[in-house]
Amino acid sequence: MLVAPGASHKNEAPARSKRTRRFFEGWTFVGPATLIVVGLTVFPAVWAFVLSLQEWDGFSEPTFLGGDNYARLVGDPEFLDSVMHTLFYTALFVPSSVLAGLFLAVALNRRIRFIGIYRTAIFVPFVASAAATGILTTYLFSPQFGVVNNVLRVIGLPQQRWLEDPSQAMVVLAIMSLWGQAAFTTVIYLAALQDIPSDLVEAARIDGANRWQTFWRVVFPQLAPVTVFVTIWQMIEAIKLFDLVFTTTKGGPLDATKTIVYFVWERAFKGLEFGYGSASAYVLFALTLLITLAVVVYSRRGDKEAF
Repeated sequence: MLVAPGASHKNEAPARSKRTRRFFEGWTFVGPATLIVVGLTVFPAVWAFVLSLQEWDGFSEPTFLGGDNYARLVGDPEFLDSVMHTLFYTALFVPSSVLAGLFLAVALNRRIRFIGIYRTAIFVPFVASAAATGILTTYLFSPQFGVVNNVLRVIGLPQQRWLEDPSQAMVVLAIMSLWGQAAFTTVIYLAALQDIPSDLVEAARIDGANRWQTFWRVVFPQLAPVTVFVTIWQMIEAIKLFDLVFTTTKGGPLDATKTIVYFVWERAFKGLEFGYGSASAYVLFALTLLITLAVVVYSRRGDKEAF
């Protein structure tokens, strides 16, 4: 079939205009959201980095310092202590939240009466506000009138100082964070458990494996990518700890619960050292990025990648 020389060009023109129209129609939908994302993430991040190279109190003219703010952080014992407090909290919170979520998910992955109520009850603490969690923490662990000390007194055990003891305060915060955040890992694990093919479990049972062997040899390996994901997520949440500290201890006693984010807030918004606070925020970002990359690389080497 012969085609006139100009026919192909005539057919290409409507197709090109149709692609152009679809291009602009697509950006009409995603453009506003993209601008919001860029305005709320990219621009503040760039501005914070520029600010970290300056000395600025929010009112006077900023002074360029280069890397002096970062050099000051290296020799600041208060900042180094906040890093250690954050890592200690992370070591307490992350493994316990992952294990608690796995245990609760296995317990809730059953067909029993009122299972919907049980699952809802587990998830309720996750949606509680930081203020409510802080009030509950004070109510439970107050050395003077706390419920926990009253229980200890009734059963004849010595009462504790809890939030007023530098060696116990961070442990209390980890416990309350576990109460509020374990629901997240529970939901993720529960969804993953329900996605495991039942044929694998039935085959293991037929081969003579008991429930314990079936779980650790068949079910748990299927949960490896989910474990990597929730571990990274909970590590990021632990490093970002601020709201519970702010509503309970204010970084005390004796700065024992002062985390990196609380240090950033204190320097930037209480001390009006916005440049120094921004530098510490970027150190927090670098720490989070390094830990995340380390976990991802380790998981990929073990063929357990979740991303």
